[in-house]
Amino acid sequence: MDVDRRRLDRVRQRSTELENHVIDEFLAGRLTRRDFLRRGTIVGLSVPAIGAVIAACGSSSTTSTTTKGTTGGKSGATIRAGILVPTGAIDPITIADQGGQDMIAQTGEYLCLADQQLVLRPVLATSWKPNADASAWTFTIRQGVKFSNGSPLTVDDVVYTFKTQCDPKNTANALSAFGGVLLPDGVVKSSGTTVTFNLVSPNGNFPYLCSTDNYNMVIVPNNYNFKDWQSSFIGTGPFIKESYTPNVGAAFVRNPHYWGPKALPARTDFTFYPEEAPMTAALQAGAIDVEGQFSVAASPQLLTGGFNIISLKTSTHRELSMRNDQHPFNNKYVRQAIAYTLDRPAILAALFKGYAAIGNDSPFAPAFRSTDASVPQRAKNLTLAKQLLAKGGVPNGFATPLLTETTQEMPHFAEIIKQSAAAIGVNIGLTIETPTKYYGSAVFGKSDWLDGEMSLVDYGARSVPNVLLEAPLQSINAKTGSGSWNAARFSNPTYDSLSKQYVAALDLTSQRRIAGQIETLLLDETPVIYAYFYDYLTATAKHVTGVYPTGIGHLFLYNAATT
Repeated sequence: MDVDRRRLDRVRQRSTELENHVIDEFLAGRLTRRDFLRRGTIVGLSVPAIGAVIAACGSSSTTSTTTKGTTGGKSGATIRAGILVPTGAIDPITIADQGGQDMIAQTGEYLCLADQQLVLRPVLATSWKPNADASAWTFTIRQGVKFSNGSPLTVDDVVYTFKTQCDPKNTANALSAFGGVLLPDGVVKSSGTTVTFNLVSPNGNFPYLCSTDNYNMVIVPNNYNFKDWQSSFIGTGPFIKESYTPNVGAAFVRNPHYWGPKALPARTDFTFYPEEAPMTAALQAGAIDVEGQFSVAASPQLLTGGFNIISLKTSTHRELSMRNDQHPFNNKYVRQAIAYTLDRPAILAALFKGYAAIGNDSPFAPAFRSTDASVPQRAKNLTLAKQLLAKGGVPNGFATPLLTETTQEMPHFAEIIKQSAAAIGVNIGLTIETPTKYYGSAVFGKSDWLDGEMSLVDYGARSVPNVLLEAPLQSINAKTGSGSWNAARFSNPTYDSLSKQYVAALDLTSQRRIAGQIETLLLDETPVIYAYFYDYLTATAKHVTGVYPTGIGHLFLYNAATT
C-alpha cells in the first residue's frame, strides 16, 4: 500500500489543478470507477496515472487499454460486411449518414477513439491537456505516422483539417459539433508536435469533439481537396482502398505504411444495401459475415441463435421534430399534446424487446453519467393531451405531414406516431423516403429532414451529450454555425444559456445539476420528442471474431478474423 501511495503522490505532483480535482472527486467517493475513468481520460490523465490512483484506493479493478475486439482466429482472411448504402459522395466535409461514416473510417483516423465504454483512447494524438478553465486544449500528435500515399503526418495536416472543418463558410457537417465552439483562428500550431485549440468558450468535453464521436474528423494532408477523397480514400488507417463503386460496395486491403499493428484481415469486402431486410437475408444465407447494424423490429430472427450478437448500451435515438415556427406547432401545448399520446413502454416492447431505454423528451440518455434521473418521466395521458390541444387553440385537432426515412424500425415507429396522434384528432400524413432523398443536401432549404413540418430522423450515439444539446436545439446562427441540425427551429435564450453552461462545466456534479434544469425546460417546451434510446446491435457469423462496432455507428474490422 505504501508503494501505491507513493505512486499516487507522484501522479499528483505531475498533474494539473483540473486533473487533481478529478482525482479528489474519485478519492472522496463522488465518482464511480467508471466515471473516474471517463473524466480522467477527458482531462488528459494517462492510463498508467489512472491505474495508480485506482490502486491507491485499494480497487482490484484494472484499467484496460484495449480498443479492439477480442480474437482467437486466424489472420489473413477476407471479411465480408454489409452496411447501408452511403447517401452521397464519400467526402469528410459533407457525409451525414452511417454508410458514409463507415467508409471514411476504413482508411481515415481520428485524434482519438471514443470506445465501447465511452472512454477516450489515443489514436493520432498521444495525449491532450486543457488550460485552467478548459477554454484551450493542447494535443500532442503522434510521430512516425504516414498517410497511405507515403507522406508523413505532421501538425500542419491536423491544423488544416480542423481549420477547414470548423469554418462556417464551408457548411461542413462537423459544424454540428464545432458551431459556437471552435473557429478557424482558434486552431494553432503551437510546436512541431502539438496543436492548440483556443475555443470560443470553455468546453469540458472538447476532446470528444476530436474523436470518432465527431465522425467527419478524419485527418487529411495539408491543402488536400476534400472533394477528391472518394477517389483516393487517403488516410493513416490500417487499410487502403482497393475499389469503391457508388451504391454497390467497396474493398480494402492492408496499408503497408500503417504505424500500428497490421490489420488481421488481408482484405475486407463491403456490400451496400438500400435497407435492412436484404442485408439480414444475406447474413443468414452466408453471403456476408458481418451485418454492421440491425434492428429488433426488422430482424428479430437474428436474436434467436446462430449468430454472434454485439449489443452496446448507447444514446442512439430518434428525434421527432415539430416546426416551432409554424402553426400549430408554434404553441408548446400542441407539441406537448403529441408527446402525451405515446405509450413508451409499449413502443419499447414492440420495437426493441428490451434492447432499449425509455426517453423523456430530452437528449439526456440513461447512458450519460450526467443525466438527472430524478426528473419525472412523461407518460401517456390522452385526457391531458386533448386538454392541451384545446389550450393550444386546436380543440378539434388538425392535419400535418410527417416525413421520415426507411432506416430500421423508423417506418414502424412513424406508424405508431400516426396512430397515437389520431386518438386526439390529429391526422398525420406519413411520407417514408429513402435516406438519400430524406437527407437531401443536409442543409436548411435543401433537406426534407431539416425542412419538414414534422420530421423523424435517426441520431447516432455520442459519448457525451454536447453535440445533441447544440446542433438540434440551440438557436440557429449562421455566423457561428450553431443550431446546424435544428429541424424544429427551436429558439429559446434560456435553453441556449443553460446548454452553454453545461458544455463549459468541468465536473460531473455541475453537469448533472445543469442537466436537470435542461431536462425540465425541454419537458415544458417539447420542441423535439425523444421516445427512446436503443441499444446498438451488430451481428456476425459464428466463425467470425474481433469485429468492433461503436455506438455511433463505426464498424472497425482491423482485428477481425475467422476461426
